[in-house]
Amino acid sequence: MSKRNTQANKAAARERLRAERERQAKKDKVRRQIIVGVSIVGVLAVVGGVTWGVMQLNKPSHWEAAKDAKNVAAPKNTSGENGTTVVIGKPTAKKTLELYEDSRCPVCATFEQAVGETVRKDVDAGKYKIKYVGATFIDGGAGGEGSKNALSALGAALNVSPDAFLDYKAALYSAKYHPEETVDKFKDDSYLIKVADSVDTLKGNAAFQKNVKDGTFDNWAMKMSEAFDKSGVRGTPTLKMGGEKLTDGQSENAPMTVEAFNTAVTAALKG
Repeated sequence: MSKRNTQANKAAARERLRAERERQAKKDKVRRQIIVGVSIVGVLAVVGGVTWGVMQLNKPSHWEAAKDAKNVAAPKNTSGENGTTVVIGKPTAKKTLELYEDSRCPVCATFEQAVGETVRKDVDAGKYKIKYVGATFIDGGAGGEGSKNALSALGAALNVSPDAFLDYKAALYSAKYHPEETVDKFKDDSYLIKVADSVDTLKGNAAFQKNVKDGTFDNWAMKMSEAFDKSGVRGTPTLKMGGEKLTDGQSENAPMTVEAFNTAVTAALKG
């Protein structure tokens, strides 16, 4: 082989080596770019995931959102701001019994089971009207959402008629259906509908059931709860007539027997 050929071969070999190094360098660069890109995507995914998680934690609950709602869907048979004034009875009745209750309240259940029928007869007879104010504070104390959900369902019953409302309220407080304070049964729409099926005007009532399932009156329930909070009343059941509390005559507690109730109402009606 001539010296000239040897030099040419060496030069060709060097060129091939240079070209191979360039190709490898390009491959390495591309690989680094891919690794960096994937890393950035991974970091963004983590950051995005954390951001989404924080947003979910800070997102208001359904009931908080209902509380802040600007447009309140109030049931029929209501009046006043946001429909939170619920007065039931004959227009000719001169006095009004204010009744403050929480649907989960066990003492309210005791009162309703003992005295509720008497109140209903008095209202039907035109002896006085009742003004109902619903509370939801037990949800905060015992945990859960049954007070709020039951109040919304009461709104759905009131939307049917005042009688349906009174009958449904009595059913919710009945010994058969009222749960222990710590058992949040009223949070389940299916249970509220089951209780409603014991009321003739609500049994199989598709419109009522839809309103319960859709939470049509959830924001109304929260506005009603606000009305209770602003009333200054701190416990349930509380009964008032003419701005004065009706008590059992021995303490500040509401009358829990028919006899004690009749005594307190008779005195209030004369006052």
